[in-house]
Amino acid sequence: MKSEIQPNGTILIVDDNSANLGVLSDALSQAGFEVRVAKSGKTALERVKYALPDLILLDVMMPEIDGFETCRRLQANPETRQIPVIFMTALSDTANKVEGFQLGAVDYITKPFQQEEVLARVKLHLKLHVLAEKLEEKNMLLEQKVVEVSKAYEDLQQMQIKLIQSEKMSGLGQLAAGIAHEINNPINFIAGNLGYAQEYAHKLLKIIHLYQEDYVKPTPRIQAAIDEIELDFLEEDFIKILKSMNLGTQRIQEIVKSMRVFSRVDEAEVKTVNIHEGIDSTLTLLHHRLKAKPDHPEIELIKEYGQIPQVECHAGQLNQVFMNILSNAIDALDESNQQRSFVEIQQHPNRIQICTKVIDDNWVAIHISDNGRGVCETVGPKLFDPFFTTKPIGKGTGLGLSISYQIIVEKHGGRLYCQPVLGKGIEFVIEIPIRQQASQAA
Repeated sequence: MKSEIQPNGTILIVDDNSANLGVLSDALSQAGFEVRVAKSGKTALERVKYALPDLILLDVMMPEIDGFETCRRLQANPETRQIPVIFMTALSDTANKVEGFQLGAVDYITKPFQQEEVLARVKLHLKLHVLAEKLEEKNMLLEQKVVEVSKAYEDLQQMQIKLIQSEKMSGLGQLAAGIAHEINNPINFIAGNLGYAQEYAHKLLKIIHLYQEDYVKPTPRIQAAIDEIELDFLEEDFIKILKSMNLGTQRIQEIVKSMRVFSRVDEAEVKTVNIHEGIDSTLTLLHHRLKAKPDHPEIELIKEYGQIPQVECHAGQLNQVFMNILSNAIDALDESNQQRSFVEIQQHPNRIQICTKVIDDNWVAIHISDNGRGVCETVGPKLFDPFFTTKPIGKGTGLGLSISYQIIVEKHGGRLYCQPVLGKGIEFVIEIPIRQQASQAA
């Protein structure tokens, strides 16, 4: 396949008029093309069997086989159907032109023709032919890529179990994002106040240096400096800033503590833990998404914690389930807010409710509900399927709930399901045994 138009491209001229053949042959040869001639359609069909031209100039009115029939046979042959055919004819009526185009011709040249026009049309259609070949090649490559992508998608589905087993890596991104966002404000607060603290310290040192220069008793110059910087205010405000820095540091410590509770990096894989601590640590990491924003008020959080014993579980993985479900609840509320005004949200505020309780003496249940838009009945059964998501493209992978299902059902022998909330919203229910031996016995 040619990548560009060559000046020595081959043109086959088919015409029973020797004068026309001579004129066209000379003009095209001078333009750098290799020219072949045939005085009948039959001869032309024989010659293309041995050497395919890049373009054919085909006379319409010829004995034995006319141009239309010659073109029809060229189009019927898979080896010659892609060769551009330009008809040459003295016939200018619309019917003949339409017939020629229907047979596959790319253009018409009306006799008597101008050499410049012939050269221009030949060059144009050769260029179009090359571009068409390139496009066909790219389409073939694209089809190949589609097959490869389909195969890769099937392989990805087969690797679902491996992805589920690496759910901690999946949760690490959300965890890091939450921590980074939450730490950002205290750090900026401290950094901003440190600038003032350094400025105040510099001014205080300046006063001390002046005192050292002019002895203990303040001179008028030192007194003027004290008045200028309002030393009493500076000293008082400096203490306040230090206190603010201390509060910021405490906030960072709280977040780090929540991170450790959430990830349980320093504990055994299976351990008896306080479920409420895990939920609270997750809420701390999601605090930046729960608080008020310019476009909507704070999301109301209702916690109804029951008297439940400590539970044997994979603590870090269970906290990942809390993270996935609570993040989805916040996403659902954000999506519903897009359809409501600020006043409407104030009148019917966003709400997430968490309820824990003991069931059947050997099991605990965690109910997490929101008053968002909910999901339709046809979508509900698919929520735990791998790669299924109701979020827009680029907003979700469809793995969060699938991973959560595997953690609860396979790792803990529990149950995870969702159900509609009366009126509006959805509720996720997590049920796990208090002791892992109980689940194995069941």
